[in-house]
Amino acid sequence: MPLKIATATQSKFAKLGIHTPFDLVLHLPLRYEDETRITRIADLKPGEAAQVEGEIIHSEVMYRPRRSLVCQLQDDSGILYLRFLNFYPSQQKQLAVGKRIRALGEPRMGFFGDEMVHPKCRSAGEATPLKQALTPIYPTTAGLPQATLTKHIHAALNELPLDDTLPEAIKKRLHLPDFDASVKLLHQPPPNIDEDTLLARAHPAWMRIKFDELLAQQLSMRVHYRERSLRVAPKLGAHNKLTDGLLKDLPFALTNAQKKVWHEISNDLARPHPMQRLLQGDVGSGKTVVAALAALQAIENGFQVAFMAPTEILAEQHYLKLRDWLKPLGIEPVWLSGSLKKKDKTAAAERIASGETMLAIGTHALFQTSVEFKKLGLVIVDEQHKFGVQQRLALRGKGAEPHQLMMSATPIPRTLAMSYYADLDVSVIDELPPGRTPIVTKLVSDARREEVFERVRAACLEGRQAYWVCPLIDESEALQLQTALETHATLTHIFPELRIGLAHGKLSSAEKAETMAAFKAGELQLLVATTVIEVGVDVPNASLMVIDHAERMGLAQLHQLRGRVGRGAAESMCVLLFQQPMSELARARLKIIYENTDGFEIAQQDLRLRGPGELLGARQSGVPMLRFADLAEDDKLLNKARDIADEMLRDFPVEAQAHLQRWMANEPDYLRT
Repeated sequence: MPLKIATATQSKFAKLGIHTPFDLVLHLPLRYEDETRITRIADLKPGEAAQVEGEIIHSEVMYRPRRSLVCQLQDDSGILYLRFLNFYPSQQKQLAVGKRIRALGEPRMGFFGDEMVHPKCRSAGEATPLKQALTPIYPTTAGLPQATLTKHIHAALNELPLDDTLPEAIKKRLHLPDFDASVKLLHQPPPNIDEDTLLARAHPAWMRIKFDELLAQQLSMRVHYRERSLRVAPKLGAHNKLTDGLLKDLPFALTNAQKKVWHEISNDLARPHPMQRLLQGDVGSGKTVVAALAALQAIENGFQVAFMAPTEILAEQHYLKLRDWLKPLGIEPVWLSGSLKKKDKTAAAERIASGETMLAIGTHALFQTSVEFKKLGLVIVDEQHKFGVQQRLALRGKGAEPHQLMMSATPIPRTLAMSYYADLDVSVIDELPPGRTPIVTKLVSDARREEVFERVRAACLEGRQAYWVCPLIDESEALQLQTALETHATLTHIFPELRIGLAHGKLSSAEKAETMAAFKAGELQLLVATTVIEVGVDVPNASLMVIDHAERMGLAQLHQLRGRVGRGAAESMCVLLFQQPMSELARARLKIIYENTDGFEIAQQDLRLRGPGELLGARQSGVPMLRFADLAEDDKLLNKARDIADEMLRDFPVEAQAHLQRWMANEPDYLRT
């Protein structure tokens, strides 16, 4: 840090993400105050912040309607009231009659006339100069005043070398200003600048900062991609014994999209470098069978496979499905989860450690230090964005350098994939298996709940099955469970003629498996469930889903849930039951899900609504989010940054390294994943 900073202040800086001197340079203002000019009191406009100067002609403490300090400030054009609801004796002295001050604030019409409430005031003599630049207002935290931040930021700007890391030729080609000029302008803008352009982050200085940030991200991804090609992984060539056996036994043929991505994955596994491939596919596109083929190619070569899913119910679905597919081929998977009894866990861990089992399927229990693989060659991670970086690293560490296949049913918008997955190879299953019928989506107000009951009754009595999904309430599992139990009791009372099951996250592994098996076998007609059924459940006869309180759920979750129906030949429907009043965001979400069935289009619109953090699961993943660039707005800058990253690594390696050091020196090594 420049200057001597007290330990307590350093800890406050850390809360703002300021750990190095350069972090101070990049701690950019939220907004600005204009103390470069004086506005006459007569020219003030309500709601528009301005600075006035004059003499206090009256000052008193008033007690009605509440205790406040009220002053009258006069210049040669009029009088302005200044009102302070909280004030100190020192302020009373500063605002005593006869004192000359400058006051900065937003004028409004008050009880006595034009007033400013809690304006920023300072003493002003006849010769007090005006500021020469707009005054920056920085993001801060409790106990860290603007004056302290400003002092240290100015010191950093004056003391640190702010040399350009962009080669001159590239800078000119892209019409970008110098780096040092850009950051200094953003910290101390001249008074004649277009403030709207500045606040909208559209000024050329902002373009430079955003481009540099995107370039650093692209450089780090490309460096990681290159480093991966230097690491050694087992060559798992295609022997086409077990894989052909599975394809022959399956009751369906692969789609062309499945064949294409399987070919890409198979080729990757045969190379002597670790595969890191992201397999994307919309709900129901058939990613699991491709993952099974990848597992079999590893097993054919004598290597073990770890198959991991974020929730027990999803991991168990994978286990049951893969067990049914692979048992005829002589492969018995092992199931490992946190809820297993100790002796069952120990037995599963022993089978994995001895190499007796070639395929281990489970939740984060596979990460535990007590679980050792004899010869791990492939790690498959489903819904990979729901796992933290350290968890994925822990699993990778269980093999010398295993191949990795990451799967996601949450479609990733193009700009997000270019930005955060540029270090991965990406395969997309972009068609659904034949025989799927389109899902009709209905938006229904809670006032018409009785009609929804009748629709559910009719569907079940016609021989179909239905889901009733309970809402997520304030992220509370306890409240969600209570709602599920109450909903199950209510529906059991309303539909005495139906066989109704209940699935939620607090059931034991065996109870969940039993309930899901009964629903799949048709023994249950209606399944009341929490969002545990969001992924992985495949019941072709289920043709109706009711999502209660749909306004509380996110787009990705709604799309995932809707994908649980429409898996058979019957026409399917998803009823989104909502309650009024709704927020604007909830209204926008329901409109998008109603109008779109394409997962990538939904994800793109979700990106515009929420930003990348939620889609990536960044809170869990540790991936450093972009601070300045906006992927929904700055896609052209991202395209340029991607192209320039390759050019700099090829032609300007020294500058590329300097750029990475400037922007990424303080980031965790998330790229190793």
